[in-house]
Amino acid sequence: MILHSLRRAIFAFPIVTLVASAPDPGFALSSPIPASLQKHVGTGEGQIASVVLERARALYRDKVQAGAVRNPCYFAKDATRPSTSSNGAAKPRFYIICEATETFQAVSSGYGNGRKLQRADFSNGRQCAKNFSNAEGSKLTAGGAYVTAETRTSFKGYYNSSGVAKPFHRTFLLFDGEGETSNARERAIGGHRAMFLKWQCRLRNSKSRYADDEGFVPYGKLVDYTSGRSNGCTTWSRSATKDILALVEENPTTLYIYPESGDIEAVARAVQSGESPVQAGLYWNASCLKSIGTPRFWPKQTLQPIINEWRQSLPKQPPLELPICK
Repeated sequence: MILHSLRRAIFAFPIVTLVASAPDPGFALSSPIPASLQKHVGTGEGQIASVVLERARALYRDKVQAGAVRNPCYFAKDATRPSTSSNGAAKPRFYIICEATETFQAVSSGYGNGRKLQRADFSNGRQCAKNFSNAEGSKLTAGGAYVTAETRTSFKGYYNSSGVAKPFHRTFLLFDGEGETSNARERAIGGHRAMFLKWQCRLRNSKSRYADDEGFVPYGKLVDYTSGRSNGCTTWSRSATKDILALVEENPTTLYIYPESGDIEAVARAVQSGESPVQAGLYWNASCLKSIGTPRFWPKQTLQPIINEWRQSLPKQPPLELPICK
């Protein structure tokens, strides 16, 4: 697989070497885009739109020059692209770019599914994202500048693996944002594998370090949503997650997510005036724009009060108590 080739290229040297060595300005800060990367620029399958790449490179350049990043690779994401192909396979829209080794890889990634509330419907379909926001609790994607931070691994419960109950842990890579995305930590925004454990019952396992006071652990079914949506986080397949986490462990890098609020509003104005984004000098994936009609950015100043009011209206529920596994 190409990802495996990428790993071999990136990890030909120990991680400590990558941590100690700053990117070479000869490639990291070069302009224009080098030929090895230029061939991947475009709107086709597996390519990166020029505006997304240019902004991702600019963010990376700025952080390298400021001494905030030393990683030889950087990331980008295009949340305007569709989730899946006609056969249901996940389509690429997250990019791992390592100009030092002239490697480029496009992998799949989820986007925020949003919510459908009585006062506002800001939900997204499975194929294309129409709504975006930086409001806490919106479960939506917010485009802009991020830097990867520390990782946190948490226990989610037990699942059945070939007849044996095994613990499932998921590692979460935190993002630190800037400007409109500066509340990334407040929103618990980051990256992780597109998998969760759907709890079904409580399994008696008093020897487990995760057992409660009564000797039970949560037990359920693993659900892989690689080709689906998320709660606003960036999600990856199992293989991509492994590579990405290894690349940024104790060695942060930049992530640029497109579109930002200004892009969304500009495209919306063009569509409403009957002008295509291309004619207006703007970018949005053509197939998704046809599907969603007019994209919308919900600023937190507008959406946060609606979400808070909805939360306050919810009736108090007793703590969830799973049945005992049979």
